[in-house]
This record gives sequence, structure tokens and C-alpha cells, in this order.
Amino acid sequence: MSQSSDAVLERLTRLHPKIIDLSLGRIERLLSRLGRPDRRLPPVVHVAGTNGKGSVIALLRAMLEADGQRVHVYTSPHLVRFHERIRLAGEPVPETDLLALLEICEAANGEASITFFEITTAAAFLAFAQSPADVLLLEVGLGGRLDATNVIARPALTAITPVSMDHMQYLGETLPEIALEKAGILKPDVTAVIARQRPEAAAVIAARAAEVGAPLLRRDQEWEVVPQADGFRLRDGAETLQLPHPALIGAHQLDNAGQAAVLARRLGLPATAIAAGLRSVRWPARLQHLTTGPLVAALPQGWQLWLDGGHNAQAGEMLAAEAAGWSDPLDLVYGMLNTKAAADFLRPLAGSVRRLRAVAIPGEANSLSAEEAAAHARACGIAAAPAGDLEQAVAELMASAERPARILICGSLYLAGKVLAEHG
Repeated sequence: MSQSSDAVLERLTRLHPKIIDLSLGRIERLLSRLGRPDRRLPPVVHVAGTNGKGSVIALLRAMLEADGQRVHVYTSPHLVRFHERIRLAGEPVPETDLLALLEICEAANGEASITFFEITTAAAFLAFAQSPADVLLLEVGLGGRLDATNVIARPALTAITPVSMDHMQYLGETLPEIALEKAGILKPDVTAVIARQRPEAAAVIAARAAEVGAPLLRRDQEWEVVPQADGFRLRDGAETLQLPHPALIGAHQLDNAGQAAVLARRLGLPATAIAAGLRSVRWPARLQHLTTGPLVAALPQGWQLWLDGGHNAQAGEMLAAEAAGWSDPLDLVYGMLNTKAAADFLRPLAGSVRRLRAVAIPGEANSLSAEEAAAHARACGIAAAPAGDLEQAVAELMASAERPARILICGSLYLAGKVLAEHG
């Protein structure tokens, strides 16, 4: 019986279980053995940052596709299947293609040390080099400076979304240290579109840009987003565009939409394509209203089920800002990896949440236990208890409620992926 890509991916995980060790040496070696597919790619837009990378890429992809362009996309992690990480002209890489790519990379690497992300990034570059497209949207996996995607010597554009505290065990314990890692994607004479940053992060990015000679287009300086009732006004240099609200929910998505629109303009897109992309964009697990599946079917009249994969302080602040505008009570079902700062995510939400049920993320060795997750929530002043699984968590919240509520499943993209696989 022939093997599947899932079997190869699992074998790669087992063969290379090394702790993340950021370096470009291993992937450079493998790419050389593969004939340097990273040098045969369509024009690349390279995106780093802490929050919003996926949303900016989804928005820009929608704009480019509205203009009739073929767009390759590389993102991580996936929600349901690994194939989502590698999109060829808009579609997830086919199973037969992915299996062949993984086997080629595995054979080329041999017994050499390499991480899972590095070898799968090499497979993605091989896929992108073999299939024609107009643009490749490339998301940084972790950090920037030493991320496997940073072998691209001369992208068409770079972008840095808002930088905040995350992955401190790999990127540094302070915001300036983390910002310096993100700014590692800046390249000489390659324009970088920068989201609004905290002052200490902005200073580091500006200093790095001056050092390498990268022109910056910064939010609130070279470009500006002004919210309006029917959308937003984008000031880009001397020009102004009136654009519609993006189809993604949340006030923060206006910021992502503005950054994507500035990138789109640098790629030569007309305002009509930018507006069409804003209206058509889809990006699961980002304040997504769930409308199908057994969890939704079990909800009494008036209840709603929502899903968000955010997991750091900035994500908690964003969700709290949205919740402030909701009239119905907010209950949380929450699970988180033990590599994340649970209190930083939960603290901003404390004043908005009526009750919380904590769950372990199914199948994730690094998940907090339900009891640990609940303890973090109680320490932040949230009425919380552990639950055995998602179904039990939702049922308990409904059983003890005096009136209908909005239930938000949150805390991890890995948890969001499980929800979408089983209840989407």
C-alpha cells in the first residue's frame, strides 16, 4: 500500500524532534541539494510580525485574486490539514504533489540534522518553483532574522505587522529584542510596509532599516487609516482612497486591511481590485461565527458560537475591545499551549467574561491541562472551571445560564483547528 503525506509528515516529526534552534545553515544546505528552488520563485511579499500576519496575507491574496492574478501562499500553522500551508494559485497543494515533494526533500536531506519547519519550507519552495504564479505571499514562521523563510535574498516587498510579546523563549525577553528579530527580514532597497508599532519596537525597526538601506512606509507617517461609517479612508502618500469595510470581523481588521492595501498599491493593483478583495476575503478562526456542526446544532435559540485562534496579550486586548460592543453576555471555552503566557491573554478579557470553561487541546502534548488552564483564568479574576472536552464545556455553560450568551472558543490556533475539523 502506498504511503500518504500524513505518514511522511509524521515520520519527519519523529526523525527530527529537535527543539527549535533558529538557523539558516540547515535549510541553505538542503536548498542547495535541491538546486536552489528559492531562487526560482515568483515575486515574493515577505510578511513578519506577531499579530495579523495571516489576516494581512488573506486580505492581500483576495485583492490580487480580484485583479485576476495567480497567487501562491505559504502560511503556518495549518488549522485542519497540513496542505493548507502551501497554496498553489489559490488551492491547497494536492495530496499527490505534497507526497512527492516531501519524499524528494527527505531523500535530499538524508540523515542530516534539520527541523520539521525547515524541511517542509523547502518542500513549499520546491512546489512554488515548479508552478507558475504572479506573486508568492510568504509568511514568516517564527521571528524573522533566522527563520527558514528568510533565505529569500531579494523579495519584491516586505511587511511587519504589529510586534508584541510572544515566543520569548526563542526571540528574546524584551519588545526591542523581539522587534530586532522581526526586522531581520528587511533587505537593502526593498520597500517595507510597517503597521503601527509600540514606540520601542518602532525605534528598533527604523534603526535596522537605516542600517540595511530599506525604505519604510509606516502607519501614521507615510500612510494612514481613518475609520468611517461605510468603511475607511486610506491616505497613502499624497493619494487618498475610499475603501469598504473588510469582510473580516473586528476593528483591528481595518488596520490589517490598510496595510494590505498599501502593499497592493505597491504591486500595482487598482482601487477596484483592492475594494473587491476587501469585500470577498475569508480567513477562518479569526472571530469566526460558527453556523454549522454538532456544537451549533445543540445551541438553544438565541445562543451563538464563535471561534478565535489568538493566543497572546495583543489578541486578548483585541477580543476585549470587540466584546465591549456586544450586548449579550460573553462566556469562554478556552485552551492554550503551555508555551504561551496564559495570563497575558486572559487578563484583558477579565472584565468582559461572565464565565469560563477550560479544556485541554486534544492531541497536543504541549497543551495546558484543563485544570491548569482554569487556574490561570481564576488567577486573572475570571469565574472558571475545567471541563472534560468541548461538548461538556458548552453544555455546562448553557445549563447554568440565566439568559442566552455568546460562547467564544479561544486561546489557540491548534484548538481552533480541532474545532473546525470536528464542528466547523
